[in-house]
Amino acid sequence: MAACNNNAVNVENEMKLREDSEVNVMQNMAKCKKKKKQRKSSYFRPKFGCFGLDIDSPTVDKKNEDGSVDMVSAYEDGNPRTNAPTHLIVMVNGIIGSAEDWRYVAKQFLKAFPHDVIVHCSERNSSTSTFDGIDTMGERLADEVISVIRRYPHLCKISFIGHSLGGLIARYAIALLHESNYVSKSFKENGEVEGDMQKQVLHEQKFTDKIAGLEPMNFITIASPHLGSREHNQVPLFCGLHTLEIFARRTSWLLGRTGRHLFLTDGGKGKTPLLLRMANDCDGLPFMSSLHSFKRRVAYANIQFDQLVGWCTSSLRRKTELPKLKHTPRNDKYRHIVNEETAVVDAPQQDFTRQPSVTGRTNMTTQEVTEAMITQLTKLSWNRIDVKFGGGRHRLLAHNSIQVQTYCISSAGADVIQHMIDNFAL
Repeated sequence: MAACNNNAVNVENEMKLREDSEVNVMQNMAKCKKKKKQRKSSYFRPKFGCFGLDIDSPTVDKKNEDGSVDMVSAYEDGNPRTNAPTHLIVMVNGIIGSAEDWRYVAKQFLKAFPHDVIVHCSERNSSTSTFDGIDTMGERLADEVISVIRRYPHLCKISFIGHSLGGLIARYAIALLHESNYVSKSFKENGEVEGDMQKQVLHEQKFTDKIAGLEPMNFITIASPHLGSREHNQVPLFCGLHTLEIFARRTSWLLGRTGRHLFLTDGGKGKTPLLLRMANDCDGLPFMSSLHSFKRRVAYANIQFDQLVGWCTSSLRRKTELPKLKHTPRNDKYRHIVNEETAVVDAPQQDFTRQPSVTGRTNMTTQEVTEAMITQLTKLSWNRIDVKFGGGRHRLLAHNSIQVQTYCISSAGADVIQHMIDNFAL
């Protein structure tokens, strides 16, 4: 009887051992599969750098009631966020662009300054709405900035970064947000009556030289057509052919009001082109005074391979002022930046009021309009950064690469963005 009981116990023990061994085998197989998957993912990740983007720069997209999204850092030195950032960076896309064009740049700024900045990639002007005209888009951007600032009352400073057309939209918007214009706009949005109360607010809160009530720090443009896109090889795609440039000017209406603004065909009936008016303080809008209020103004420009925006218009130079860059030594850290011109300190007093002898004329030639714009815009000091990409695919993508619009395709411009971050004034 005892022998039978012992045999039964032995059988049970053997069955348990078999079950345990089977479980161990299954667990080992699962671990092996997991390791293989990890090897595969690590094998492919270097080839497609966009896969590692979120891992390298952890951020949080804060969705707001109006549908907009603000991007903030998820961690500060490995710890959850505790301090409220005080510097707002507004990024503005170009024609037919969107907020997604800034994803890489925004993440890099938040990675560099996790304690200090909030990044808002503008969403009010995207896709075909970028055909509505620089003035209309500037008003939308100004309203958008006001709504962002109301969400973050702790903000103290503001900076703008605009790519291509976005640089011109930002220039218009800051005039609407400058000093008393901002207060007036805020009163109107709240449905309040302007008057003595407005004067009291201006006096108490000291809005002098402020943009949207904040201290203006950096105004940065990337491949922006400050002088428009009309003739004189301002659009390299036309190869300087006069016939193509005239054809583009006559068909600028295809890009809506924006096309007319860029090709300077919106004048007539006693009006001068909008871009020329934006080179002065006029029409009740301090276009130049608002620019002057920023601590830094920077223009990044492609010297070649940018088919949409020429070197002169994006760097605010006359053709005779373009530097000779045949044998210029390059910085290993910023290998695509071939030249830097540091700004001279602005004179404390500047007269930016519109010149009747220039802006009052409607029969000006393209050369006269361009000269009038560059004369006024260069009354301000600009840091000019000249960028040169190599051949290959960058012959077609330089306009997007300088912004790193899509990291998988245009990652060559990462050093340009790093240069922007390293020189950014907090």
